[in-house]
Amino acid sequence: MLLRINILLLLAVVLSALHLVRQSHEHRRLFAALERGKFEARKLDADLQHLRAEREAEATNLRVEQLARERLQMRAITPAVTLNTPVMAAASAAAAVPAASAP
Repeated sequence: MLLRINILLLLAVVLSALHLVRQSHEHRRLFAALERGKFEARKLDADLQHLRAEREAEATNLRVEQLARERLQMRAITPAVTLNTPVMAAASAAAAVPAASAP
């Protein structure tokens, strides 16, 4: 009877030790995955900051003007190239009538 109890206790200790080893290995695996995730998050955050800074640099007025001159061949307005068109009297009168009749 005592031998059976000893064997049963030995089996319980061995199974408990195997379970402890398995849990320890699982913990290390999950911790490594967590660290990889944190590293990836830091890397993505740095990339985001870099892209935001790049977007800010691209959106400056000087950059937009430079792209307009180079790619679209646009130029600044000067009085020499300004074209004044006459406003039709009927169109301006028609636009003024609804504004005057509003309560």
